Amino acid sequence: MTAPLIDPFLRAITYLRVSVTDRCDFRCVYCMSENMTFLPKKELLTLEELDRVCTSFIGMGVEKLRITGGEPLVRRGIMTFFQDMSRHLDTGALKELTLTTNGSQLARFADDLYAAGVRRVNVSLDTLDEQKFADITRWGRLPQVLNGIDAAQRAGMRVKINAVALKGFNEDELFRMVEWCKSRDMDLTFIEVMPMGDIGNENRLDQYWPLKDLRATLAQQYTLTDLAERSGGPARYVRLEETGQKVGFITPLTHNFCESCNRVRLTCTGELFMCLGQEDMADLRPALRNSPDDNAPLEAAIRAAIGLKPKGHDFDYSRQEVAGKMSRHMSHTGG
Repeated sequence: MTAPLIDPFLRAITYLRVSVTDRCDFRCVYCMSENMTFLPKKELLTLEELDRVCTSFIGMGVEKLRITGGEPLVRRGIMTFFQDMSRHLDTGALKELTLTTNGSQLARFADDLYAAGVRRVNVSLDTLDEQKFADITRWGRLPQVLNGIDAAQRAGMRVKINAVALKGFNEDELFRMVEWCKSRDMDLTFIEVMPMGDIGNENRLDQYWPLKDLRATLAQQYTLTDLAERSGGPARYVRLEETGQKVGFITPLTHNFCESCNRVRLTCTGELFMCLGQEDMADLRPALRNSPDDNAPLEAAIRAAIGLKPKGHDFDYSRQEVAGKMSRHMSHTGG
C-alpha cells in the first residue's frame, strides 16, 4: 500500500488540503452566507481520525499537507493535531506542513505553530482599508489580522498574502497592496473569485475581476517577468523587476491549470473531493469508522477515489452566466 497515488491522467497526488472545520469567525461575502448553518459537531472527524487519514495519505506519497477551514485555528484542540503531524516532518516523509488562515488567531498560535514545524502560512486578506475589511468579512477586524501577521513573522514564519480580486471593491488598492507586501517582505497572490455556494444577493459576475486585466494594470507601473517556479499549488508567478518581489496569480477561470493538478481536498466530515470544481466526491468515513484497527479499507478507499479524479473543472464565466457553479460553499471544501 506504499505505492504512490497516481490518477487516471498520470498525475502524482502529492498534496493534500485538509479542512479541519467548516466554522469561521468571519463571514466573507464570497465564501459563506451571513447566517450560516454549520455542521453538527458529531459529524466532524475527530482530530484522531484526521490524523489517521492524513497519515495514510503520507504513507502513499503525499508530501505537502495544508490545513484549512473555515478558519482552522478556531477548532478546539487544533494545536494537538499540528503537534502530532510534526512527527511526519521529523521522519522526512512529509516535506511541508502549512496552513491557510484569515489571520484572526495567529497572534495566539504563531509560536506554537512554528514549534510544530510550520514554516509558511497563507493569510487571506483582500483589503487594507479597515471599513472595507469590516464590510467584506462582515465580522472581521483588520487590526486583529495585522497583529497576527506581525506575530507570525516574529515567530519566524514566511507569510504569503492571498487576495481575492473583486471588481469594484479592491481594484483601487492594487498598487497599495503590492507596495505593502514589498515593505513587509511578503509574497502576494491574487485569486479569481470562484462560483461556489449560495451567497444570497452577491452576484459572481459583478464581483469577477479577470486576472489578465489585473496583470495588465500591474504592467502599467512594473516590468513583469514570468517565473517558471511552482509552489506545489496552482499559482503562476511573476517577478516585478523594479522591486524584485514575487506576485502570483491563481486563475481557475481565465487559465485552466488542471493539467498539473497534484492535489485533493479532504473535508472535516471525511469527504474527499478530487477536484475543487466538480461535485464528485468519495466518503472516506465508512472505511475509517467501520475498521478502526485496520487501515487497509481506508487505503483502498483512498486509491479508489484517486482513480476517479477528473481531468479538469468546468468553471466558466465566458457566457455572461455562472457556468459550472458549485452548490457547496468554499468553506465546506477548504478552498
